[in-house]
Amino acid sequence: MEPGARTRPRDVLVVRAPGRVNLIGEHTDYNEGYVLPAAIDLEIRIALLPTDDRRVELTLAESGERAVFSLDAIGPRTGDWIDYVAGTAWALDEAGVPTRGFRGILASDLPASAGLSSSAALELASAWALTGATGGGIDGMTRARICLRAENGYVGANVGLMDQFASSLGVADGALFLDCRTLEWRPVPLPLESHVLVVCHTGSTRSLVASEFNARRAQCEAAVAVLAESDPSIRALRDVTPEMLPTVWERVDEETYRRCEHVVLEDRRVLATIDALQMGDLDAVGRCFAESHASLRDLYQVSSPELDALVEIATATPGVIAARMTGAGFGGCTINLVRRDAVGALRRAVERDYPTRTGLWPSVFTVEPALGAGIVEA
Repeated sequence: MEPGARTRPRDVLVVRAPGRVNLIGEHTDYNEGYVLPAAIDLEIRIALLPTDDRRVELTLAESGERAVFSLDAIGPRTGDWIDYVAGTAWALDEAGVPTRGFRGILASDLPASAGLSSSAALELASAWALTGATGGGIDGMTRARICLRAENGYVGANVGLMDQFASSLGVADGALFLDCRTLEWRPVPLPLESHVLVVCHTGSTRSLVASEFNARRAQCEAAVAVLAESDPSIRALRDVTPEMLPTVWERVDEETYRRCEHVVLEDRRVLATIDALQMGDLDAVGRCFAESHASLRDLYQVSSPELDALVEIATATPGVIAARMTGAGFGGCTINLVRRDAVGALRRAVERDYPTRTGLWPSVFTVEPALGAGIVEA
């Protein structure tokens, strides 16, 4: 059974969910700030046959690995990929959304552990697989929030909403601005007639992501607790302005201050990037990306030597407008806005210089904005 095949048995359903790149707004979502992600044309697909036995049986197309669980007896997490499927079933049940068992095959061209939100894509694809043709009668934002609940409450990753939101509600011609407090969002067009998004993968294994991610979130929340003692209107770092940073410096330790400074100024960079895109000022977009990467490297300290090398090579290549790390960090990918006629030059520069600097072989590929998760029509 081939996921996405044009001809398939009538009872077989194919669902899909895309990965995402975050253009800017890193580690701001769980601080109730602003983000600017885009769903991309790398995705997870599940071809499935719905069943009435309340069992989920899912096989990985590439490896043949198979996992099975019962919707009526979802056990504790196992530490394996099936947790994202079981967690989504658990969260749908908690939300009162009816689910149904299925037998399916999962195929993906979305690299795992690359900072492109393969986990969120698996959750969204699972949500559609578990609810069938009706999608459970819920809207895209509700589905994203249920999948976030799966990752927070079952998988145990203390992430924010951005990844599930982008995978659920992606648009085909641009990025998505999301206010992570109000959940108001809107499409943001990108200059894709003359430019393209290029992802560069470090080829390195991401380590310490979960523990370091949770530690940084805890630092942000601790800072908010301290600041709220004197100003109860501060509910998240979203409420701290740049003018308030000297007060933050006086109230928290130096490392926590650096985390706060990144988040506060990153929110401003998201808004500045959107303004620059709307005005066609791509030089300003490049400056925002550069400032964001430097802040993630020096203040939030989630970059890596490999990510830094990719950004440095890209920014030295004519025709590269903007470059920065994307995702949680500690390895993974960079995102680059590149003139279409300069993609080859960037690829050659990365493949020439990056292995010499790191001893690793990179992957360089273009991505296009894509529609959010749903059912693949026959």
